[in-house]
Amino acid sequence: MKKKLVAFLCILAGNALLAFAVCNFIVPNDFMMGGSNGIAFALHTFIPLPLSAINAILNGLLFFLGLGFLGKKFAAGTLLSTIAYPGFMAIFERFPLDALVSEDKFICALFGAVIIGFGVGIVIRAGGATGGMDIPPLVLKKRFGIPVSASMYFFDAVILVGQMPFGDKERILYALIMVMVYTMVLDKVLMMGSKQIQVKIFSAKYEEISKAIQEKMDRGTTLLNMEGGHSRQKSMAILSIVSGRELSKINDIVMEIDENAFMIVNQVGEVRGRGFTMTKKYE
Repeated sequence: MKKKLVAFLCILAGNALLAFAVCNFIVPNDFMMGGSNGIAFALHTFIPLPLSAINAILNGLLFFLGLGFLGKKFAAGTLLSTIAYPGFMAIFERFPLDALVSEDKFICALFGAVIIGFGVGIVIRAGGATGGMDIPPLVLKKRFGIPVSASMYFFDAVILVGQMPFGDKERILYALIMVMVYTMVLDKVLMMGSKQIQVKIFSAKYEEISKAIQEKMDRGTTLLNMEGGHSRQKSMAILSIVSGRELSKINDIVMEIDENAFMIVNQVGEVRGRGFTMTKKYE
């Protein structure tokens, strides 16, 4: 129950950040955007309704599209964002925070993109979905097998091109900057806290080192069969996954036992399983 409540609050917070960025950084500077926001911006030129109302109608239509083609389970995951995002937009439209907005368009584009990436990342990490134009690519994937990434890029390109008659070249450049920035921020948020360090240790004293890592660091080790390329001598290599903070400690342990040990250290994007995404078990 507690986990679901945290996820619920995170989805709300992510949508609030997204709406805040759009209303206070994107709309005042007349920036272009992809996705359902871009469609809403274009429609707003012809339809005399608040942007939040247009977004609500558009997201509602896309929600029912997802419900019809992707099922109730998918719809349940997007329903909260479908309601929350236009709601937060309506609040920020009515109470804009003009004092926070810079007159420098480049700064607004950067800050807007960072907040958008952070907000969307929070929603996805909480297990939710932002809905909107995320839905048509999923429908096309299910019905025709078209890759989601390909159709998402296509829709974003069409939406951006569709806004070009209403703006100038500068707006296109700002749009490209924003896409690059919020994509990078989104990736960072999704990977936050999940990156770990993989260490491979080559030493004749592999048994002693492996035991020390397990006892002193409470980290698991795996022994891999290996053979020296020059000496052709068979031995074992130690593989272990540690956090960045533990890298110095494992290095000290290895050097204390065998100062001639050879280590390969590299960062891995994510680690799943017992001791990382699952609770440790001690036998």
